[in-house]
Amino acid sequence: MKAGIVGLPNVGKSTLFNCLSNAKAQSANFPFCTIEPNIGVVNVPDPRLTKLEELVVPERVLPATVEIVDIAGLVKGASKGEGLGNQFLGNIRECNAIIHVLRCFDNDNIIHVDGNVNPIRDKETIDIELQLKDLDTVEKRLEKVKKAAKTGNKEAQVEADLLERIKNVLLEGKSARVVEPKNQDEEELMEAFQLITTKPVLYVCNVDEGAAVSGNDYVVKVKELVKDENAEVIVLAVGTEADIMELETFEERQMFLEDLGLEEPGVSKLIRSAYKLLNLQTYFTAGVKEVRAWTIQVGDTAPKAAGVIHSDFEKGFIRAEVIGYDDYVAYGSEAKVKEAGKLRVEGKEYIVKDGDVMHFRFNV
Repeated sequence: MKAGIVGLPNVGKSTLFNCLSNAKAQSANFPFCTIEPNIGVVNVPDPRLTKLEELVVPERVLPATVEIVDIAGLVKGASKGEGLGNQFLGNIRECNAIIHVLRCFDNDNIIHVDGNVNPIRDKETIDIELQLKDLDTVEKRLEKVKKAAKTGNKEAQVEADLLERIKNVLLEGKSARVVEPKNQDEEELMEAFQLITTKPVLYVCNVDEGAAVSGNDYVVKVKELVKDENAEVIVLAVGTEADIMELETFEERQMFLEDLGLEEPGVSKLIRSAYKLLNLQTYFTAGVKEVRAWTIQVGDTAPKAAGVIHSDFEKGFIRAEVIGYDDYVAYGSEAKVKEAGKLRVEGKEYIVKDGDVMHFRFNV
């Protein structure tokens, strides 16, 4: 599961990617400096992991991770192949969610591809290109499906009906994610279409240092524009975050953050939001060898969660011993949790909760 960073050229995407992954993607003051998508595996900041480490004192600690892809800047006409359009759109299609970076700061030294700063126009430029690409995909698929629907093929008729609804929404200048599937069949079809504008989106307003805490007029306009999209908006001073990352020690970084009036780096919040956007959650294993955060999909069962550790755990699943995170912290150790009768034994149907501390019994 990975989230792709998109936006116009020179809005701060590669600088943000560098902050997130510490992988130094080339960052320069001209369009298309990112040709191949850079992929970074980013640790998910989680204070629960730190607390479990304090209690267990393991030999090592392994956080959950999420993949972030830095995709080169899109420009007007990308859906028709302008710039490096087709390649970039293909890279977005391979991602599961979109982090859309909008430039919300003025700086005459950093050129804007359209001549002036206007995040509303920039968002619309990207949206239109993604919608046009989806429209092309939908129309091609509809052409094929209509032929099958005319022969009385029921499945083709269901698909054609859904495609028509999506097409109409796209022609209105809206994204395909506003189309509500009527049933399970339509949900599965929506997934199979792999449309770019059905992917969940998170907006990052890239501001200057002075607006890092409370935003600015540009941010107000963006929030107003996306209020009906059910999408989160994060305010981030990406250039400042890059400066923080350059500092050597944790103490220096904390001092810098305090001076700005921030409790933690904005990128930490962004990573957690991207994780949530991908519909991911965490469970823990805790022992003296290691304390580890494991990534699963929201709604996964205990056997599926076990399979993330090893496929044999899922195949031979017998049961899961589960401790709620809050219980683990309240009692201070696995032994005390057991004494208090708070350790639960769960079977194959158990839906794992975020923060569960788990131990699996299996037989292969």
